[in-house]
Amino acid sequence: MAKPFEEWTVLPHGKLQRVDDGVLSVTGLLHMPPMGEVPRRMTLVRLRDGRLAIYSAIALDEDEMSAIEDFGVPAFLIVPGSIHRMDAKIWKERYPALTVIAPAGARKKVEEVVHVDTTTVDFNDPSVRFTTVPGTDDLEGALTIDRNSGTTLVLNDLIFNLANRPGFIGWLFKTIGMTGQEPHIPAPIRMREVKDKAAVARQLEEWARLPRLNRVIISHGEIITHAPAAVLSRVAEELRA
Repeated sequence: MAKPFEEWTVLPHGKLQRVDDGVLSVTGLLHMPPMGEVPRRMTLVRLRDGRLAIYSAIALDEDEMSAIEDFGVPAFLIVPGSIHRMDAKIWKERYPALTVIAPAGARKKVEEVVHVDTTTVDFNDPSVRFTTVPGTDDLEGALTIDRNSGTTLVLNDLIFNLANRPGFIGWLFKTIGMTGQEPHIPAPIRMREVKDKAAVARQLEEWARLPRLNRVIISHGEIITHAPAAVLSRVAEELRA
């Protein structure tokens, strides 16, 4: 894992994009030799009172940070796993009133960087819910967001959706399962996070049954918008195999 930042550090990133009503997303690039550039995603959710929940924070340039502040008041900083803590300290220093949230299984590692206020949270907004994924020893935190248009599921490292790459590094990525032709759980993530395959599969199937599921936002790769329920069901079936 890259070393957590001690001061505001902006790496290459795109523009904030509207995903749904009150939901923004932005993708940045993290240089990780020998893997090269690895995309990472931050998701922001505006709660009904105008406060913001920031999932997997990324430091952005001042224009984009101003856009965030125009969007709402940063209130909750969700560090969804122990690896996604690189920008947590600098976000907390920029917005000291942030409540820092991490899943219980990741708390110890996250607290090496920033104090964790809680492992559970009530946003005072029934349309936005934070949970930990069963079967991961509380290592992975997820969000479900209900809007008039449907439901958005936000996951961290559990599912990747990175396309295959050329060259030796591309071959290596494909071999260890970090890239592929369709969304999947990479082998390293299975080894690190999936402690109970059946429990994870049941949760994926439960999410797949959400009647208005529109998309699955993930930290690494394209947002899953095409048949997201079928994708979750397939990944669950692969876990049970």
